[in-house]
Amino acid sequence: MSELLERLGGAPDGRGLIITCDNLGQSHAANAAIAECLDIGVATAASLMVPCPWARDAASRFADIPVGVDLTLNAEFDNYRWGPITQAPSLLDGDGGFPRTPADSWEHSDLDEVHRECRAQIERASQWGSELTHLSPHLDTLLMRPEFYDVYLELAVEMALPMRLGGSNQERRAGFPFRRLAADAGVLAPDHQVQIRGRPARRTLEDAVENLAPGVTELVVSPAIDTPELREMDPGWLSRVEQYLLVAHDPALGTAVERSGAKMLSYADLRDAQRRG
Repeated sequence: MSELLERLGGAPDGRGLIITCDNLGQSHAANAAIAECLDIGVATAASLMVPCPWARDAASRFADIPVGVDLTLNAEFDNYRWGPITQAPSLLDGDGGFPRTPADSWEHSDLDEVHRECRAQIERASQWGSELTHLSPHLDTLLMRPEFYDVYLELAVEMALPMRLGGSNQERRAGFPFRRLAADAGVLAPDHQVQIRGRPARRTLEDAVENLAPGVTELVVSPAIDTPELREMDPGWLSRVEQYLLVAHDPALGTAVERSGAKMLSYADLRDAQRRG
């Protein structure tokens, strides 16, 4: 039974599906791919990485498309760096960008600086004219430690935006009930989440669509077009190109989505339901 899906106009034992493109603004390769995934593919949502070099291009390119903010405290690639948009010394690593791993962020970050930086990312996306639909935690840095999660949840409540949360297995690893805390605060989140990582992307995507659990599931993809810069930047470039081709151009995936009978949703649907109370 899914109370969330009922609130969104679905059957209590039905299935809803959000397909979110992450890493918007990270690179031109991501921006170009996500534009096609939303325009001609099966994607229904996107998350913007405000501190990244191509974020301003994304905000302009997607001026008429609602997006979420992927709250970013890490720059995970060795040779492609970005950093905070606020004065935040504790959020920097030795070469002037965000730390590469969540563990480094958890060890060194000042929580006041985390809060200011995340708020600034949301405010900058709004200043660029983006219609905001949700918040998500890049690399789950804001999700997996209670003191960081407090910042994440506080901003979701303040901005009246839904948030991306992991499932029960991830909640057990975190060691605190982040789903109950969000629900108690009146913040909505999809019931289930599947992140598409590695290869083969096709099998993972099709299995996820064919085996949707009752309730609202978010499938998270990271599409990118094939460019020399992408290949040099991201060791996982091939999976990202496969995800782009599947989500934007593969009719078999669209057929699988239709066959699932899922109600297609976006984070804007969750946002509007949350704001209605």
